[in-house]
Amino acid sequence: MANATTPRTAWIHAGLRALATGGPDAVRIEALARSLGVTKGGFYGYFADRDALLKEMLDAWERDVTDDIIKSVEAEGGEGRDRLRNLFRIAGSRKGVTTDVSTELAIRDWSRRDPAVAHRLQRVDNRQMNYLRELFREFCRDEDEVEVRCTIVTSVRIAAHFIAFDHGTRTHDDVEHMVLQRMLE
Repeated sequence: MANATTPRTAWIHAGLRALATGGPDAVRIEALARSLGVTKGGFYGYFADRDALLKEMLDAWERDVTDDIIKSVEAEGGEGRDRLRNLFRIAGSRKGVTTDVSTELAIRDWSRRDPAVAHRLQRVDNRQMNYLRELFREFCRDEDEVEVRCTIVTSVRIAAHFIAFDHGTRTHDDVEHMVLQRMLE
């Protein structure tokens, strides 16, 4: 079994950091061991091979960006608008290797070249969209309007990391907040 100072999650987080900075090709056992200050032998106490690590990295990411966020929102309760506000706040405030925007962007890029990752990303996106639909339906009865609002919210969340234009006297965060407020009307 691997040394207690390098738990399984340390390998997963190191792999996600490598993915975020260099893509899937940067997730190499030797490099991860060096970054953790351990030998690669400890890796094999937890994972059969690199593919097993990659799968667990995606599992951890999916859990953190869907299950954990939804559980947090639901624990706070409230009606649809309240839960949407909580969702925006919770999702926007989570800081961690699996929830870092660089990780998500790297996974999205990786999905363009790997059908299994594309399938996983589609599943995550669908789970998130279905949750948004559920919340918007609580106060918006028009199914077309629900779909438009969900698509706008999701598009703004993803595109925000690619936008380079100015918003005049407003910050990007100000404008994103205004978009989300409009979606809650």
